[in-house]
Amino acid sequence: MQFDLTAKTIYLRLLTEDDAEFVCQLRGDDKLNTFISKTDVDIEVQRQWIKNYKSREQNKKEYYFIICRVDDNRPVGTVRLYDFKEEPKSFCWGSWILNNNKTKYAAVESALLVYEMGFDKLGFDQSHFDVMKGNQSVHDFHLRMGAQQVSEDEQNIYYVFPKQRYEINKEKYAKFLN
Repeated sequence: MQFDLTAKTIYLRLLTEDDAEFVCQLRGDDKLNTFISKTDVDIEVQRQWIKNYKSREQNKKEYYFIICRVDDNRPVGTVRLYDFKEEPKSFCWGSWILNNNKTKYAAVESALLVYEMGFDKLGFDQSHFDVMKGNQSVHDFHLRMGAQQVSEDEQNIYYVFPKQRYEINKEKYAKFLN
């Protein structure tokens, strides 16, 4: 299964077992993992997790992408779509990490591609996700993009992002897409 998810400076490709070391590098970097759930950074454990994930991908229950630069195909991050719901028809996204080799607009572009995947390719009506408290730059980013805060608990703030806002953003941020 392949998806054409390409913006001006980055593209998304599906995760493979060969990406285990890269994922461990990202998730093991203390500057990058402050606001994500902790995982084992053993490459073989990660490779096994990817094998298990691939069956969820085959069953269309989850999609995990490597974010790559268009100019040299270098991987610069990860992002994942999961927790697909029917009522309302919604998807969650997370595991969003970008390293220092990212392009200037990789965050905007990867978010737009996540929404393209969820809304245009998979047919969802909204997205739901959470951001850890204290991760102010990510909170601000999602609010600028049009996410709506719906609740919070001790650790997280919860958001929804409607398809209608994505349609507005496709035009507003068109210069970031091809």
